[in-house]
Amino acid sequence: MRVLVAPDSFKGSISAADAAAAIAAGWRTRRPADEVVELPLADGGEGTLDAIRAARPGSVLHALDVTGPDGRTVAASWLEIPSPEGSIAVVEFAATSGITLLDRPLPLDAQSTGFGEAVADALDHGCRVLLLTLGGSGSSDGGQGILTALGARLLDAGGEPIAPGNRGLDALDRIDVSGLRRPPAGTEVIVLSDVTNPLLGPEGAIAVFGEQKGVTASVATAAEANLARYARMLGDVLPVDPATPGAGAAGGAGFGLLAWGASLVSGARHVGEVIGLPAAVSGVSLVITGEGRYDAQSEGGKATGSLRALAAGLGVPCALVAGQIAGASGSGAFVDQVSLTDAAGSSEAALREPARWLTTAGERLADRFGAG
Repeated sequence: MRVLVAPDSFKGSISAADAAAAIAAGWRTRRPADEVVELPLADGGEGTLDAIRAARPGSVLHALDVTGPDGRTVAASWLEIPSPEGSIAVVEFAATSGITLLDRPLPLDAQSTGFGEAVADALDHGCRVLLLTLGGSGSSDGGQGILTALGARLLDAGGEPIAPGNRGLDALDRIDVSGLRRPPAGTEVIVLSDVTNPLLGPEGAIAVFGEQKGVTASVATAAEANLARYARMLGDVLPVDPATPGAGAAGGAGFGLLAWGASLVSGARHVGEVIGLPAAVSGVSLVITGEGRYDAQSEGGKATGSLRALAAGLGVPCALVAGQIAGASGSGAFVDQVSLTDAAGSSEAALREPARWLTTAGERLADRFGAG
């Protein structure tokens, strides 16, 4: 029997690669004669670079120093996938400008400059496809830091550069894109994101995602007004609509990238194509997927839901392993499922030893599937 183990990360607990290894180890304990293939998943958020790197062994990691979200220099990297038609670059927002790089939230001052610097470095290396992931952001600057790193000048009334972050947008008077480095002819810029929120309004970047970045009610109105000001002025010099689905991704970084010429696609689906997921699924007898919490949102574009749908379309049974399984949403589509919380006796116990309980889940699925 050939089994594909393809979980997403169990966020805050264990990486996708380590989760896949633990589940696979449990299965092999019970069914050593089976062929078990490990393929870590990601949906365009944090961990996407690692998932693609694991699936593409010929890829090259490029290290560089960039401007972190708080203005300090941080060590970062981006991934190059060599190709005869032109290399593919994978640049991850979380690795250059992510919220985990902050000692504390900076709701009005965190910036996306480092991400733009990494994008520029990928262009310097001649990459012809840019895969840009936006998960894990800590800023709400509308992507102004990205555009600045690529050569745009955001100026105040005195002709001086504005301060980085959302706060600086309050002083924005004009945007000069004459020096903006555009993607070279033939370069494809793809933003991997399943966020469909616009930049502004009740479903926008501040209203929906601001709180997790420290934007309290006392500053939310100002932060929204700053983004609205920026949107008007950027729209005067570049063709971009703040109402475009996905413009609100990563604190509005999606908006800035759309202005630059990027297109937004489903993160989970596109990452799956890059790592060869359709071909991997078509050649197995069983797929095992998983994530930290499986709920209704999992069926709305997350890696696990996307894989379940792919497996169903190919007629391959799919089993689920999750830290928690909330309700019955989507669960009927799985041939079997294991909750780590139930297996360990509590969520706290599961979080303390995720690899142990993922291994147990692999053993239980092997026993049940084999018995069937």
